[in-house]
Amino acid sequence: MHEKLKELRGQLEERRAKLAQVFEEAGSEYDMDKVKSLEGDSAAKVEQIRALNDEIDDVSKQIEEAEQLVKTKERVDDLGKTEPHPGHPAPDEKSQPKRELKTIGQMFIESNAYLKRVPGGTGPQAVLAAELNAVELKTLFQTTAGWAPESTRTGRVIEDAQRPIQVTDIVPSGQTTQELIVYMEETTFTNAAAEAAEAAIYAEAALALTERTNAVRKIAVWLPITDEQMDDVAQAESYVNARLPFMIRQRLDSQILVGNGTAPNLRGFLNVSGIQTQAKGADPGPDAVYKAMTKVRVTGRANPSAVIFHDNDWQDFRLLRTADGIYIWGNPADAGPERIWGMPVVLCDAITEGTALVGDYGNFTQLFTRKGLDVQVGYQSDDFIKGRKAVRADIRVALVAYRPEALCTVTGL
Repeated sequence: MHEKLKELRGQLEERRAKLAQVFEEAGSEYDMDKVKSLEGDSAAKVEQIRALNDEIDDVSKQIEEAEQLVKTKERVDDLGKTEPHPGHPAPDEKSQPKRELKTIGQMFIESNAYLKRVPGGTGPQAVLAAELNAVELKTLFQTTAGWAPESTRTGRVIEDAQRPIQVTDIVPSGQTTQELIVYMEETTFTNAAAEAAEAAIYAEAALALTERTNAVRKIAVWLPITDEQMDDVAQAESYVNARLPFMIRQRLDSQILVGNGTAPNLRGFLNVSGIQTQAKGADPGPDAVYKAMTKVRVTGRANPSAVIFHDNDWQDFRLLRTADGIYIWGNPADAGPERIWGMPVVLCDAITEGTALVGDYGNFTQLFTRKGLDVQVGYQSDDFIKGRKAVRADIRVALVAYRPEALCTVTGL
Protein backbone atom coordinates (compact mmCIF):
# COMPACT_ATOMS: atom_id res chain seq x y z
CA MET A 1 0.00 0.00 0.00
CA HIS A 2 2.87 2.40 0.79
CA GLU A 3 4.37 1.75 -2.67
CA LYS A 4 0.99 2.52 -4.24
CA LEU A 5 0.81 5.78 -2.29
CA LYS A 6 4.29 6.75 -3.48
CA GLU A 7 3.30 6.05 -7.08
CA LEU A 8 0.07 8.07 -6.79
CA ARG A 9 1.86 11.03 -5.20
CA GLY A 10 4.37 10.99 -8.03
CA GLN A 11 1.54 11.07 -10.58
CA LEU A 12 -0.08 13.97 -8.69
CA GLU A 13 3.11 16.06 -8.63
CA GLU A 14 3.71 15.39 -12.35
CA ARG A 15 0.25 16.68 -13.30
CA ARG A 16 0.47 19.64 -10.92
CA ALA A 17 3.82 20.66 -12.42
CA LYS A 18 2.40 20.46 -15.95
CA LEU A 19 -0.60 22.60 -15.01
CA ALA A 20 1.66 25.13 -13.24
CA GLN A 21 3.71 25.43 -16.42
CA VAL A 22 0.56 26.18 -18.43
CA PHE A 23 -0.52 29.00 -16.06
CA GLU A 24 2.99 30.42 -16.08
CA GLU A 25 3.06 30.49 -19.90
CA ALA A 26 -0.43 32.04 -20.09
CA GLY A 27 0.53 34.84 -17.67
CA SER A 28 -1.83 37.07 -15.73
CA GLU A 29 -3.86 37.74 -18.91
CA TYR A 30 -4.49 34.00 -19.41
CA ASP A 31 -3.52 34.33 -23.10
CA MET A 32 -3.75 30.82 -24.53
CA ASP A 33 -1.72 31.85 -27.62
CA LYS A 34 1.35 32.08 -25.34
CA VAL A 35 0.92 28.51 -24.10
CA LYS A 36 3.38 26.32 -26.02
CA SER A 37 3.19 23.22 -23.81
CA LEU A 38 -0.31 22.43 -25.14
CA GLU A 39 -1.46 22.00 -28.73
CA GLY A 40 -4.51 23.35 -30.54
CA ASP A 41 -6.52 26.58 -30.36
CA SER A 42 -7.68 28.30 -27.16
CA ALA A 43 -10.76 26.09 -26.78
CA ALA A 44 -8.71 22.93 -27.21
CA LYS A 45 -6.12 24.12 -24.69
CA VAL A 46 -8.79 24.97 -22.13
CA GLU A 47 -10.28 21.50 -22.58
CA GLN A 48 -6.83 20.03 -21.90
CA ILE A 49 -6.55 22.21 -18.76
CA ARG A 50 -9.90 20.93 -17.55
CA ALA A 51 -8.82 17.37 -18.28
CA LEU A 52 -5.66 17.97 -16.21
CA ASN A 53 -7.80 19.36 -13.38
CA ASP A 54 -10.01 16.25 -13.54
CA GLU A 55 -6.96 13.98 -13.46
CA ILE A 56 -5.52 15.87 -10.49
CA ASP A 57 -8.84 15.56 -8.63
CA ASP A 58 -9.06 11.84 -9.42
CA VAL A 59 -5.51 11.09 -8.27
CA SER A 60 -6.02 13.22 -5.13
CA LYS A 61 -9.12 11.25 -4.22
CA GLN A 62 -7.24 7.96 -4.76
CA ILE A 63 -4.48 9.24 -2.44
CA GLU A 64 -7.05 10.18 0.23
CA GLU A 65 -8.65 6.73 0.01
CA ALA A 66 -5.28 4.98 0.16
CA GLU A 67 -4.16 7.06 3.16
CA GLN A 68 -7.41 6.25 4.94
CA LEU A 69 -6.85 2.52 4.31
CA VAL A 70 -3.32 2.78 5.72
CA LYS A 71 -4.54 4.62 8.84
CA THR A 72 -7.37 2.11 9.31
CA LYS A 73 -4.97 -0.81 9.03
CA GLU A 74 -2.61 0.82 11.55
CA ARG A 75 -5.46 1.37 14.01
CA VAL A 76 -6.60 -2.25 13.60
CA ASP A 77 -3.02 -3.46 14.15
CA ASP A 78 -2.73 -1.28 17.28
CA LEU A 79 -6.01 -2.60 18.66
CA GLY A 80 -4.85 -6.15 18.07
CA LYS A 81 -1.77 -5.47 20.19
CA THR A 82 -3.67 -3.95 23.12
CA GLU A 83 -3.91 -6.13 26.22
CA PRO A 84 -5.52 -5.34 29.58
CA HIS A 85 -3.10 -4.41 32.37
CA PRO A 86 -2.79 -7.37 34.78
CA GLY A 87 -3.46 -5.10 37.75
CA HIS A 88 -6.41 -3.35 36.09
CA PRO A 89 -8.78 -5.80 34.38
CA ALA A 90 -11.05 -4.42 31.66
CA PRO A 91 -14.35 -3.13 33.09
CA ASP A 92 -17.51 -5.11 32.58
CA GLU A 93 -19.80 -2.98 30.39
CA LYS A 94 -22.90 -4.54 31.98
CA SER A 95 -21.77 -3.40 35.43
CA GLN A 96 -21.25 0.20 34.35
CA PRO A 97 -24.25 2.51 34.82
CA LYS A 98 -25.37 4.22 31.61
CA ARG A 99 -25.92 7.95 31.61
CA GLU A 100 -29.01 9.15 29.82
CA LEU A 101 -28.42 12.44 27.99
CA LYS A 102 -31.51 14.67 28.20
CA THR A 103 -32.46 17.38 25.77
CA ILE A 104 -33.25 20.87 26.97
CA GLY A 105 -36.94 20.24 26.20
CA GLN A 106 -36.96 17.16 28.44
CA MET A 107 -35.34 19.20 31.22
CA PHE A 108 -38.17 21.75 30.84
CA ILE A 109 -41.03 19.30 31.21
CA GLU A 110 -39.34 17.38 34.06
CA SER A 111 -38.61 20.49 36.14
CA ASN A 112 -40.60 21.15 39.32
CA ALA A 113 -41.88 24.45 37.96
CA TYR A 114 -43.52 22.71 35.01
CA LEU A 115 -44.80 19.61 36.86
CA LYS A 116 -46.60 21.79 39.43
CA ARG A 117 -48.63 23.58 36.76
CA VAL A 118 -52.20 22.22 37.01
CA PRO A 119 -54.60 22.72 34.06
CA GLY A 120 -57.43 25.10 35.01
CA GLY A 121 -60.11 23.72 32.76
CA THR A 122 -60.04 26.65 30.40
CA GLY A 123 -59.56 24.73 27.17
CA PRO A 124 -61.57 25.09 23.94
CA GLN A 125 -64.35 22.72 25.19
CA ALA A 126 -65.11 24.91 28.24
CA VAL A 127 -65.08 28.10 26.18
CA LEU A 128 -67.39 26.57 23.57
CA ALA A 129 -69.93 25.55 26.24
CA ALA A 130 -69.95 29.06 27.71
CA GLU A 131 -70.52 30.62 24.29
CA LEU A 132 -73.43 28.29 23.46
CA ASN A 133 -75.20 29.11 26.74
CA ALA A 134 -74.94 32.85 26.04
CA VAL A 135 -76.37 32.77 22.47
CA GLU A 136 -80.16 33.01 21.88
CA LEU A 137 -81.56 30.55 19.34
CA LYS A 138 -83.35 33.24 17.27
CA THR A 139 -80.04 35.08 16.66
CA LEU A 140 -78.01 33.97 13.64
CA PHE A 141 -74.87 32.23 14.79
CA GLN A 142 -72.10 33.69 12.65
CA THR A 143 -68.43 34.62 13.01
CA THR A 144 -69.16 38.30 13.74
CA ALA A 145 -71.50 37.46 16.67
CA GLY A 146 -70.30 34.00 17.57
CA TRP A 147 -67.04 32.15 17.54
CA ALA A 148 -64.37 33.77 15.36
CA PRO A 149 -62.33 31.39 13.19
CA GLU A 150 -59.12 30.21 14.82
CA SER A 151 -55.80 30.85 13.12
CA THR A 152 -53.16 28.26 13.87
CA ARG A 153 -49.44 28.77 13.32
CA THR A 154 -47.68 26.29 11.07
CA GLY A 155 -44.97 25.77 13.70
CA ARG A 156 -42.23 26.83 11.29
CA VAL A 157 -39.67 29.39 12.53
CA ILE A 158 -37.67 31.32 9.91
CA GLU A 159 -34.26 31.62 11.50
CA ASP A 160 -32.07 34.68 11.09
CA ALA A 161 -29.53 34.28 8.28
CA GLN A 162 -26.23 33.34 9.90
CA ARG A 163 -22.84 32.07 8.73
CA PRO A 164 -22.88 28.24 8.67
CA ILE A 165 -20.25 26.01 10.29
CA GLN A 166 -17.48 25.81 7.68
CA VAL A 167 -14.02 25.12 9.13
CA THR A 168 -14.38 22.84 12.17
CA ASP A 169 -14.81 19.66 10.12
CA ILE A 170 -11.34 19.82 8.52
CA VAL A 171 -9.53 19.95 11.89
CA PRO A 172 -8.96 16.55 13.56
CA SER A 173 -10.58 16.27 16.98
CA GLY A 174 -9.38 14.71 20.22
CA GLN A 175 -10.33 14.44 23.91
CA THR A 176 -8.45 15.64 26.98
CA THR A 177 -8.95 15.55 30.75
CA GLN A 178 -6.32 18.21 31.43
CA GLU A 179 -6.40 22.00 31.70
CA LEU A 180 -3.43 22.31 29.35
CA ILE A 181 -2.41 20.48 26.20
CA VAL A 182 1.29 19.78 26.72
CA TYR A 183 3.56 18.34 24.04
CA MET A 184 7.23 18.31 23.13
CA GLU A 185 8.58 20.05 20.04
CA GLU A 186 11.94 19.21 18.52
CA THR A 187 13.66 22.60 18.36
CA THR A 188 17.21 21.45 17.57
CA PHE A 189 18.09 18.86 14.94
CA THR A 190 21.71 18.80 13.83
CA ASN A 191 22.38 15.95 11.44
CA ALA A 192 26.13 15.45 11.48
CA ALA A 193 26.01 12.07 9.81
CA ALA A 194 28.95 11.73 7.39
CA GLU A 195 31.24 9.14 5.90
CA ALA A 196 34.03 8.08 8.25
CA ALA A 197 37.35 6.41 7.64
CA GLU A 198 38.38 3.36 9.57
CA ALA A 199 39.12 4.19 13.24
CA ALA A 200 38.18 7.85 12.64
CA ILE A 201 36.11 9.87 15.13
CA TYR A 202 32.38 9.89 14.47
CA ALA A 203 30.68 13.25 13.81
CA GLU A 204 28.55 14.42 16.75
CA ALA A 205 24.83 15.11 16.23
CA ALA A 206 22.64 17.38 18.37
CA LEU A 207 19.01 17.12 19.42
CA ALA A 208 16.94 19.29 21.76
CA LEU A 209 13.25 19.32 22.74
CA THR A 210 11.11 22.19 24.04
CA GLU A 211 7.87 21.80 25.99
CA ARG A 212 4.88 23.56 24.45
CA THR A 213 1.49 24.23 26.07
CA ASN A 214 -1.94 25.31 24.85
CA ALA A 215 -4.61 26.26 27.40
CA VAL A 216 -8.17 24.97 27.36
CA ARG A 217 -10.62 27.83 26.72
CA LYS A 218 -14.37 28.14 27.30
CA ILE A 219 -17.04 29.44 24.90
CA ALA A 220 -20.37 30.14 26.60
CA VAL A 221 -23.82 31.70 26.14
CA TRP A 222 -27.08 31.91 28.13
CA LEU A 223 -30.75 32.66 27.49
CA PRO A 224 -33.53 33.73 29.94
CA ILE A 225 -36.91 31.94 29.53
CA THR A 226 -40.19 32.57 31.36
CA ASP A 227 -42.33 29.87 32.93
CA GLU A 228 -45.13 30.81 30.54
CA GLN A 229 -42.91 29.90 27.59
CA MET A 230 -42.65 26.41 29.04
CA ASP A 231 -46.29 25.82 28.11
CA ASP A 232 -45.21 25.57 24.46
CA VAL A 233 -43.17 22.42 25.11
CA ALA A 234 -42.56 21.24 21.55
CA GLN A 235 -41.70 24.71 20.25
CA ALA A 236 -39.32 25.52 23.09
CA GLU A 237 -37.57 22.16 22.84
CA SER A 238 -36.90 22.22 19.11
CA TYR A 239 -36.02 25.90 18.91
CA VAL A 240 -33.68 26.16 21.91
CA ASN A 241 -32.05 22.80 21.09
CA ALA A 242 -31.14 24.14 17.66
CA ARG A 243 -30.10 27.73 18.33
CA LEU A 244 -28.01 27.72 21.53
CA PRO A 245 -25.66 24.92 20.38
CA PHE A 246 -25.40 26.60 16.97
CA MET A 247 -24.25 29.84 18.64
CA ILE A 248 -21.45 27.94 20.39
CA ARG A 249 -20.35 26.05 17.27
CA GLN A 250 -20.42 29.18 15.09
CA ARG A 251 -18.20 31.08 17.53
CA LEU A 252 -15.78 28.14 17.76
CA ASP A 253 -15.67 27.92 13.96
CA SER A 254 -14.52 31.54 13.66
CA GLN A 255 -12.08 31.27 16.60
CA ILE A 256 -10.29 28.41 14.82
CA LEU A 257 -9.36 30.88 12.08
CA VAL A 258 -9.14 34.35 13.62
CA GLY A 259 -8.96 33.96 17.42
CA ASN A 260 -6.31 36.41 18.69
CA GLY A 261 -4.93 34.14 21.42
CA THR A 262 -5.48 36.66 24.24
CA ALA A 263 -7.24 34.82 27.10
CA PRO A 264 -9.97 33.68 27.02
CA ASN A 265 -9.70 33.58 23.19
CA LEU A 266 -8.25 30.64 21.29
CA ARG A 267 -5.27 31.36 19.05
CA GLY A 268 -6.61 30.93 15.52
CA PHE A 269 -4.47 29.68 12.66
CA LEU A 270 -4.06 33.14 11.12
CA ASN A 271 -2.49 34.40 14.37
CA VAL A 272 -0.14 31.47 15.01
CA SER A 273 3.47 32.66 15.22
CA GLY A 274 5.70 31.16 12.55
CA ILE A 275 3.18 30.37 9.80
CA GLN A 276 4.42 31.03 6.28
CA THR A 277 3.05 33.55 3.79
CA GLN A 278 3.02 33.85 0.00
CA ALA A 279 2.11 37.13 -1.70
CA LYS A 280 0.19 36.91 -4.96
CA GLY A 281 1.96 39.86 -6.52
CA ALA A 282 1.81 39.72 -10.31
CA ASP A 283 1.19 35.97 -10.36
CA PRO A 284 -2.11 34.49 -11.50
CA GLY A 285 -4.18 33.37 -8.49
CA PRO A 286 -3.69 29.62 -9.09
CA ASP A 287 0.09 30.12 -9.32
CA ALA A 288 0.17 31.90 -5.94
CA VAL A 289 -1.76 29.03 -4.33
CA TYR A 290 0.63 26.49 -5.85
CA LYS A 291 3.65 28.41 -4.53
CA ALA A 292 2.08 28.36 -1.05
CA MET A 293 1.65 24.59 -1.39
CA THR A 294 5.33 24.32 -2.31
CA LYS A 295 6.34 26.27 0.82
CA VAL A 296 4.24 23.92 2.97
CA ARG A 297 5.95 20.91 1.38
CA VAL A 298 9.54 22.21 1.27
CA THR A 299 9.84 24.37 4.38
CA GLY A 300 7.05 22.80 6.44
CA ARG A 301 7.88 19.24 5.34
CA ALA A 302 4.13 18.59 5.21
CA ASN A 303 1.54 17.59 2.62
CA PRO A 304 -1.11 20.33 2.11
CA SER A 305 -4.59 18.85 2.47
CA ALA A 306 -7.01 21.79 1.96
CA VAL A 307 -7.19 25.51 1.23
CA ILE A 308 -9.62 27.93 2.90
CA PHE A 309 -11.01 30.76 0.74
CA HIS A 310 -13.36 33.64 1.41
CA ASP A 311 -16.40 33.16 -0.87
CA ASN A 312 -15.68 36.40 -2.73
CA ASP A 313 -12.09 35.34 -3.46
CA TRP A 314 -13.10 31.89 -4.69
CA GLN A 315 -15.61 33.61 -6.99
CA ASP A 316 -12.67 35.24 -8.80
CA PHE A 317 -11.05 31.82 -9.32
CA ARG A 318 -14.29 30.20 -10.48
CA LEU A 319 -14.85 32.97 -13.05
CA LEU A 320 -11.31 32.92 -14.51
CA ARG A 321 -11.38 33.20 -18.29
CA THR A 322 -8.82 33.10 -21.07
CA ALA A 323 -8.00 36.24 -23.05
CA ASP A 324 -10.66 35.21 -25.60
CA GLY A 325 -13.40 34.62 -23.00
CA ILE A 326 -13.34 30.86 -22.35
CA TYR A 327 -14.01 29.84 -18.71
CA ILE A 328 -11.05 27.89 -17.28
CA TRP A 329 -12.79 26.35 -14.23
CA GLY A 330 -15.74 25.07 -16.27
CA ASN A 331 -18.67 26.45 -18.23
CA PRO A 332 -21.42 28.38 -16.40
CA ALA A 333 -23.73 25.42 -17.08
CA ASP A 334 -21.43 23.13 -15.06
CA ALA A 335 -21.28 22.88 -11.26
CA GLY A 336 -17.52 23.34 -11.42
CA PRO A 337 -14.90 21.66 -9.16
CA GLU A 338 -14.62 22.82 -5.56
CA ARG A 339 -10.96 21.85 -5.71
CA ILE A 340 -7.70 23.50 -6.74
CA TRP A 341 -4.49 21.61 -7.52
CA GLY A 342 -6.24 18.49 -6.25
CA MET A 343 -6.96 20.03 -2.81
CA PRO A 344 -10.51 20.47 -1.45
CA VAL A 345 -11.63 24.10 -1.26
CA VAL A 346 -13.28 25.17 2.01
CA LEU A 347 -15.39 28.32 1.69
CA CYS A 348 -15.57 30.46 4.83
CA ASP A 349 -16.47 34.14 5.05
CA ALA A 350 -14.89 34.33 8.54
CA ILE A 351 -11.43 34.43 6.95
CA THR A 352 -10.07 37.86 5.99
CA GLU A 353 -11.13 38.70 2.44
CA GLY A 354 -8.14 38.73 0.08
CA THR A 355 -6.36 36.00 2.07
CA ALA A 356 -6.46 32.23 1.63
CA LEU A 357 -4.94 29.62 3.97
CA VAL A 358 -3.19 26.49 2.68
CA GLY A 359 -2.30 23.85 5.24
CA ASP A 360 -1.74 20.27 6.27
CA TYR A 361 -4.64 20.30 8.72
CA GLY A 362 -4.91 16.53 9.05
CA ASN A 363 -1.41 15.97 10.41
CA PHE A 364 -0.36 19.19 12.14
CA THR A 365 -3.49 20.73 13.69
CA GLN A 366 -5.90 19.36 16.31
CA LEU A 367 -8.92 20.51 18.32
CA PHE A 368 -9.08 19.00 21.82
CA THR A 369 -12.35 18.89 23.77
CA ARG A 370 -12.11 19.11 27.56
CA LYS A 371 -15.89 19.29 28.02
CA GLY A 372 -18.33 18.79 25.18
CA LEU A 373 -21.31 20.99 24.47
CA ASP A 374 -23.24 21.18 27.75
CA VAL A 375 -26.70 22.73 28.29
CA GLN A 376 -28.10 23.39 31.78
CA VAL A 377 -31.21 25.06 33.25
CA GLY A 378 -31.32 26.95 36.56
CA TYR A 379 -32.29 30.15 38.39
CA GLN A 380 -30.37 33.41 38.59
CA SER A 381 -30.81 36.02 41.32
CA ASP A 382 -34.57 36.67 41.78
CA ASP A 383 -35.66 34.59 38.74
CA PHE A 384 -37.53 32.12 40.99
CA ILE A 385 -40.02 34.69 42.29
CA LYS A 386 -40.35 36.26 38.83
CA GLY A 387 -41.13 32.97 37.10
CA ARG A 388 -38.02 32.90 34.92
CA LYS A 389 -35.34 30.35 34.21
CA ALA A 390 -31.82 30.72 32.82
CA VAL A 391 -30.66 28.29 30.15
CA ARG A 392 -26.92 28.22 29.57
CA ALA A 393 -24.66 26.39 27.14
CA ASP A 394 -20.88 26.09 27.02
CA ILE A 395 -17.97 24.09 25.64
CA ARG A 396 -14.30 23.86 26.68
CA VAL A 397 -11.69 23.25 24.00
CA ALA A 398 -8.03 23.77 23.12
CA LEU A 399 -6.68 24.38 19.61
CA VAL A 400 -3.15 23.29 18.66
CA ALA A 401 -1.06 24.02 15.57
CA TYR A 402 1.79 21.56 16.07
CA ARG A 403 3.93 22.80 13.19
CA PRO A 404 3.28 26.43 12.17
CA GLU A 405 5.31 25.99 8.97
CA ALA A 406 2.70 23.47 7.79
CA LEU A 407 0.36 26.48 7.29
CA CYS A 408 0.81 29.20 4.66
CA THR A 409 -1.34 32.23 3.89
CA VAL A 410 -1.82 33.53 0.33
CA THR A 411 -2.23 37.30 0.42
CA GLY A 412 -3.33 39.90 -2.11
CA LEU A 413 -6.00 37.78 -3.82
